[in-house]
Amino acid sequence: MAKKSAVNRNEAVKALVKKFAEKRASLKAIANDESLPLEERFDARLKLAKLPRNSAAIRIRNRCEVTGRPRAYYRKLKMSRIALRELGSQGQIPGLVKSSW
Repeated sequence: MAKKSAVNRNEAVKALVKKFAEKRASLKAIANDESLPLEERFDARLKLAKLPRNSAAIRIRNRCEVTGRPRAYYRKLKMSRIALRELGSQGQIPGLVKSSW
């Protein structure tokens, strides 16, 4: 079996997050509701801990949509600085002018 690339692994994490989002949110709501008894909240925390680790949204890595690069990521454009510079130089990003002097 071939080793998963980091990009493919990140896609699998995104799928898990989507799958468990509703269950995770409801368990968190129970666990953080101080009007409920301590046992009930503790039970919710235990159930939350039994969910797959990769189902937590915090584990998704921001990656460039163009290259898959994880570093120097611009959230607004969903791409890395290198892809931004390249596409900007080619004039493919509306409103972006790459200056050089």
